[in-house]
Amino acid sequence: MAKVYVFLADGFEDVEALIPVDVLRRGGVEVVTVSVTGESQVVETAHRVQVVADAMFEDCDFSDADLLFLPGGMPGASNLNSHEGVRRALMAQHQAGRRVAAICAAPLVLGGLGILRGKRATCYPGFEQTLEGATYTGDLCTVDGNVTTGEGPAAAFPFAYELLRQLTNEETARQIATGMRFVHLMEG
Repeated sequence: MAKVYVFLADGFEDVEALIPVDVLRRGGVEVVTVSVTGESQVVETAHRVQVVADAMFEDCDFSDADLLFLPGGMPGASNLNSHEGVRRALMAQHQAGRRVAAICAAPLVLGGLGILRGKRATCYPGFEQTLEGATYTGDLCTVDGNVTTGEGPAAAFPFAYELLRQLTNEETARQIATGMRFVHLMEG
């Protein structure tokens, strides 16, 4: 079973974190939500919803991660970017050739680390300059090698199904998307 760690910082965008968590868990992926607050497993979203993370950053070993994922939102993305532990974990994951993903404003973290150099990437409009060395696509979801980026809240479902496809297979992703009526929505 694939394993994903989702980093949650105060001010994260609700749907950009929770839709992928929901979709991945439905698809049989082990997902661990990780508070990076340094204080509590309770993390407050950009819209003041309190979410209880599965674990604290300090208690995790990310060496078994198939994917490290950053939800966007502000100031959530900035809070992730200022967390040295998150930055080290992302670099180790990337240098090992394993998957990293970020959506909305959060690709700014990957850009600042140099992970996007020479790659195609997307982000929330207005954050293009933070994709240091990348070619901006403007797509809902962009995959380039081991890096997946998403545009914003409306991209949360296609982004999540893409991550599920990568971590399982096309059939599982299609089955979950069909069961959640996403395929019907897009084809109807």
